[in-house]
Order: sequence, then C-alpha cells, then structure tokens
Amino acid sequence: MTIPWTQVASVMLLRYLLAAGISFIIWYVLRKSAWSYKKIQLKFPTGKDYLREVGYSLLTIVIFTLVAIILFSPFVKPYTLVYSEISTYGYGYLVLSIFMLILLHDTYFYWTHRLMHHKRLYRLSHLIHHKSTNPSPWAAFAFHPIEALFEVGIIVLAVFLFPLHRLAIAAFLIFMIIYNVYGHLGYELYPKRFYKHWLGEWLNTSTNHNMHHEFVKGNYGLYFTFWDRIMGTTHKKYEARYDEVKGRSRPS
Repeated sequence: MTIPWTQVASVMLLRYLLAAGISFIIWYVLRKSAWSYKKIQLKFPTGKDYLREVGYSLLTIVIFTLVAIILFSPFVKPYTLVYSEISTYGYGYLVLSIFMLILLHDTYFYWTHRLMHHKRLYRLSHLIHHKSTNPSPWAAFAFHPIEALFEVGIIVLAVFLFPLHRLAIAAFLIFMIIYNVYGHLGYELYPKRFYKHWLGEWLNTSTNHNMHHEFVKGNYGLYFTFWDRIMGTTHKKYEARYDEVKGRSRPS
C-alpha cells in the first residue's frame, strides 16, 4: 500500500510545528520575561534568525518527505526489512527495535556530524545550521539540503539493516524531534548537577549542544555523550557551564 505524499508531508510538517512551535510559545513568548535569566545564552535570537531557521526547516521537511516517498514506494519497500504485522517478531522486539534505532542514530549522527565539520563540507553545507550560534527550537531542522540528506540517511540505512515495524519508525521519529528540539531549546531542563548522575553522565543535554553551536567545535553527540567521551571531544568547560546555568537565581 502506497502512502499518499500529502499524508507523509502533513505528518512531517505537523511533528515539527508541534514540537518546535509549542516549545517556542512557552519559552520564547509566554514565559520569556519570567524565565529569561535561565536561558543558556542570555541573549535571544533575532526575528531574522527565526525566519532563517523556519525557512531551512521547511526545506528539510520537503527533502525528508521525498526520501520517505521513495523509500516506501512499491519499487523500493519490498527490498527493505520493514514489516507490517507486529506478531511477526512480537511486542518485545518492537520495543527493542526502537532502542536499537536510537543507539544506531546516535552513532551515525556523531560520525556524520564530525564529517560535516571537515572544512570543505562545513562551508558547503553545515555552516547553514551553525548560523544559529544561539539556536531556538525552530533550528531543530534548519539544515542545508546536503545536510538534510545526511540526516535522513539514518532511516535509509536502518530499514535495510534490521527489521522495523512502522510503529517503531514512528515512535523513533517522535522521540527524535522532541529531543532535537530540546537540544536547540536554549534552556536546560535537567536538574542541577545532572551530569554527575549515573544516567545524566551519559545523556546529552541542551547545555551541551548549545555550547556546540556557540563554540562550533566539541560536543558532537545527539542523544548520548559516550562517543564524545570516548573520542575526547567533550568541551572542557561543559560541566562548569552547566553549573553556571543551573546555579542562576531570579533577579530581584
């Protein structure tokens, strides 16, 4: 069964607008004055920044939609490992496959991200995303078309690598946009000294990714920090910056 392109495009657009839009309305409109002292970088982006981020994100959504249509077309889908009946592998595997996809994506993202920082690729494509030196939630999908193809490549790789049910792909895509928006939120939602917790030690934070945008180098991970830790690419001032952000008090 072929999924109508209008349905694919609508779902892609809706998940971006809901995740980024709701976050923007809460942190950048409704609670802007009350919570501004909590912002990782105290300065707010400009209107031009928001327009650029939304514009490139919409272009990214078009590219994601085209790739999805091709991938799930009758000409390609039969060669993938996407399956329709949950009973084929059971609910246990369904849940496991979501975590497998998240882990695979984190590894894929770290190394393609490092590649995008090569001086030639950086100027050609990744520079567009890094124009958001102080990102907002709208920056989640603000990619040059070349980078957008790199980003959607994780799904192309995964459907040929191990069996995936459509529900697993959908759950992964929802998780991905939520965590991606959190990474570009500009506010830290985890508690104080979270990086000291056994779980927080391995989870990426908004502060971590915000520093990547601000300083360009270091902190290349997406969901986790283990590749940055293994490769020694964690920014040396990450923990100090995290403490500074979470240690702020409301101005009198």
